[in-house]
Amino acid sequence: MKSVFLGLFMAFSLLVHADVTIGQGAPAFALTDQAGKVRTSDDFRGKWLVLYFYPKAETPGCTEEACSFRDDILLLRALGAEVVGVSTDDVATIREFGRKHELPFTLLADPDGKTSEKFGTLVNLGVMKFSRRHSFLIDPQGRVMKRYTDLETKTYAKTIIADLRALSGKS
Repeated sequence: MKSVFLGLFMAFSLLVHADVTIGQGAPAFALTDQAGKVRTSDDFRGKWLVLYFYPKAETPGCTEEACSFRDDILLLRALGAEVVGVSTDDVATIREFGRKHELPFTLLADPDGKTSEKFGTLVNLGVMKFSRRHSFLIDPQGRVMKRYTDLETKTYAKTIIADLRALSGKS
């Protein structure tokens, strides 16, 4: 009975999400990065932003995803984009994750899940909260241009690069 209830609760929590509309402004955020500095959505205005939400540092899929962005960071930046990862992990956890994998981009801690909830990525199981693996491609004016909900973690960055090229008109 307990497992049935947990399954129903999980299914319901996956259905409840914020409405992030393509072409509309991205929700504002203010979160602490791996260096302990508060970063806001305004810090990234004027350039393309790949805002990616991941469930948990050091899990296989999240590590693969982060390393795919790391490996393609020069190309992403040449296309005028910054990469920012968000998870419900605490600052110490994202700091160690970034250090261990030499991630050359910003990681943000969202331990209360409020930013994840604004973007419709939060799964709240009561005793545990985490973000689903969703990403957003946000234009220099702060509008959501693409939402990704099901990409292969090894090639995540390559898919986003192709869309960034098409949307920005750069090659």
